[in-house]
Order: sequence, then structure tokens, then C-alpha cells
Amino acid sequence: MLEKIIELLKAILLGIIEGITEWLPVSSTGHMILLDELLSLRVSEEFMEMFLVVIQLGAILAVPLLFWGRLWPFSKKKSPEEKKSIYMLWLKVIVGVIPAGVLGVLLDDLFDSLFYNFVTVAITLVVYGVAFILVERRNRGREYRIESVSDLSFKDALVIGGFQCLSLIPGTSRSGSTILGGMLTGVSRTAASEFSFYMAIPIMLAASGLKILKFVLGGFCATSSELLLLLVGCLVSFVVSILAIRFLMEFVRRHEFTVFGVYRIVLGVIVLGYFLISLI
Repeated sequence: MLEKIIELLKAILLGIIEGITEWLPVSSTGHMILLDELLSLRVSEEFMEMFLVVIQLGAILAVPLLFWGRLWPFSKKKSPEEKKSIYMLWLKVIVGVIPAGVLGVLLDDLFDSLFYNFVTVAITLVVYGVAFILVERRNRGREYRIESVSDLSFKDALVIGGFQCLSLIPGTSRSGSTILGGMLTGVSRTAASEFSFYMAIPIMLAASGLKILKFVLGGFCATSSELLLLLVGCLVSFVVSILAIRFLMEFVRRHEFTVFGVYRIVLGVIVLGYFLISLI
């Protein structure tokens, strides 16, 4: 009984970390690798691989809940112009996810086999941390070309989607790469963050669905205890994601991302140091 409680507590902690790091530009993968090393679930390797992807389903459900009014075009209260604006937004989201969607299907397994290791994660944490600091310094005093998601062009969506491809490399951070890409092309932090959330819906649903499909077709069946851990992890990541997204949208209106850049650098050094020491 005690062991089951401990495993549930681990699933809760993993859900908390996923709910926070999926949306903040700090790399959920980097945190999960470190946490799994320190506090891994007592489950099969195959199930753990699926668990870390599928708990994103809980996280992604927070986006339509929080932005329902901006994403749902079928409300009778919306004018024809508002409905058209939402339709156009979804078309831009589709355009934005095409690059990462295509590369993800073709190269996801290859990228995982080549780059899913602590060295790559540590390097990308530091590199993008430095990038955030430099971009924020570059943009100080400048006016952003685009302040609202509705002002994004299809070209802007495609460019930001291209930056999202960088997140195929573990440690990059999907939200971090898209927000950074948006800021580099003149999109405000708020608009870049919001569009990043919207693009996450189809990308993360597809990633989770593909992982579940591979899991099922591979003939592996989860136990009732494992399914309970997955359910708990998803539920916790959903609740925490609501808080994390609200925090980030409020934060970006008043502050720079420099603090996240510094955090990434520190975490990257910790990840590299921990695993180098463990090899000695």
C-alpha cells in the first residue's frame, strides 16, 4: 500500500512539473530527464516513455478552456466578423504547425535516437537561455511590429512554425522556440506566447495520439496501476497548466524573458554537472 502511495506522489510531482514547464520557455524535457533520474516511476521503460508524452494531453486541455472565447467560432453571440477572424486564426495555426508536423512524423524517432541525452539537453538549455537574454537586450526600446495574434500574417505563422521545428531537439522547449522565433521577427511577447499556445493544441494532440497508437500496436498493455498513474498525471498537469498559462500571460505583459534565460543556463549547468559526476 505504501509503495502505491509513493508511486502516486511521484505521478503527481511529474504532472506538476509537466504542467509548469510545458508552457514556460524552460524545456519540459530537461526537467523530466533530471526528475526521472532522481525520482523515476517503478514502471516499464515502454510505459514511462508513453507516460511522459501522454500527460501532455492534460496540459493541452487547459488551452481551449482558458481561450475558449477566442478559439470557438460557433457562438451565436459572435458577429460574422468575429467568426471570420477566428476561422482565419485557425488557418494560421494550421499553417504554423505544418513544418514541425511534417518533420516530426519523418524525423522524430531519429532525433530522439541522436539527441535524447543529457549532453544535448544541457547544451540546448544553455544556448537558448543565452539567446533569450540577447534577444531581450536587442529588443529593448524597440516597438514590436505585431502586438496581437489577429495581426499575424500567414507568412508570420509559417516562420514561427519553422522555429517550432527546433523543439524536435530535446531541451529546446517548444514554447521557447516559438516565442523566441516570434520575437526575432518582430512579434510581441504576448502575441508570440498566445500563438505558441494555440499551435500546441494540434501538435501535442498528434504527438500524444501517435505515442498511444505505437504503444497499442506494439502489443503492450498497461496494468490498472499504470493507468491510474497516467490518469493522475494527466489530471494534475491539466490543473497546473491552467495556473502556469495564466501566470505566463500576466508575466509577459510586464516583464522580459531574461529571467527564464538565466534559469535555463543554470539548469543546463546543473544537468551537465549532475550527469558528469554520476559517470565518475
